[in-house]
Amino acid sequence: MTTILAVDAMGGDHGPRVTLPACRRFLETHPEARLLLVGGDEVRAFHHPRAEHVPATEVVAMDDPVEVALRRKKDSSMRVAIQQVKDGRAQAAVSAGNTGALMALARYLLKTVDGIDRPAIASPLPNAKGGATTVLDLGANVDCTEQHLLQFAVLGSALVSALKDQDNPSVGLLNIGEEMIKGNEVIKRAGELLRAAAAAGDLNFHGNVEGNDIFKGTTDIVVCDGFVGNVALKTSEGLASMIGGFLREEFSRNPLTKLAALVGLPVLNAFKNRVDYRRYNGAALLGLRGLVFKSHGSADDFAFGQALARAYDAARNNLLDRVQARIAHARPLLTGSPADAPPAEAVASE
Repeated sequence: MTTILAVDAMGGDHGPRVTLPACRRFLETHPEARLLLVGGDEVRAFHHPRAEHVPATEVVAMDDPVEVALRRKKDSSMRVAIQQVKDGRAQAAVSAGNTGALMALARYLLKTVDGIDRPAIASPLPNAKGGATTVLDLGANVDCTEQHLLQFAVLGSALVSALKDQDNPSVGLLNIGEEMIKGNEVIKRAGELLRAAAAAGDLNFHGNVEGNDIFKGTTDIVVCDGFVGNVALKTSEGLASMIGGFLREEFSRNPLTKLAALVGLPVLNAFKNRVDYRRYNGAALLGLRGLVFKSHGSADDFAFGQALARAYDAARNNLLDRVQARIAHARPLLTGSPADAPPAEAVASE
């Protein structure tokens, strides 16, 4: 079965210089994929039998305000890529562009699934078990209620079930301690809702987890508000870069350290690969009536290819259907009212 992705080929810090080489390699390794490449003349020059050019005359800059993306740049590559999903021409859209603009456009064009107030950004972070812990929200929603955290848990469970073929992934609620009495009032009430959802068979709720549990791999999913999640994401990326820089410096100082590097090279390479955040690039915008994936804006062609692969896997494994099924089952607990057409100001504040 052919899986079609719409790619914002102009988005991100590097645009077509990164996205087009990544798309070519992706097509070579995914024979059942087709790409709709959205952009201008540079994209039109790209030729592949399973790639189609979709014209767009504007680009959303990385520093453009959300209002500009929504109301002024109506022929941007980002908007046109999402429109392909809305029109049924593609099963998922991928962009490395401005996160706020991408979330606003996706929410405006695709709307949220009934029972979900706000979409969330979910992405895997590497853990000590050799796998990854899916964390959400990673920055879309700074202020969250207990209902939002419950909705994120349902969305994250659907994502992990689809991409990792796990029927009952475990969920942890990020807190300052494992005890139920810890945390602010929102976290305490969220814990009550998550325990009720577990009792109803909607979730596999582990309980409260702490920040180090993300990297231990204590649970498959960790739920938090977007402020905390974004800090955790940027911290993990910074730590990985720092470790890489430290190793390069130490192993270039003298012959003894160079010899040590040669002896330990297989172990060092394995460690480097495990903490390389590029391998985990590609965050899902969950809770929408369509699949949209966000690549890191500074992604190189390898990292952007990982985002394409993640979107491809989500589409092939019917992530959207799984999300809707889980939400339908948990609807008695999801008392929030969906926002079908949120104003730009509301989205921007998130």
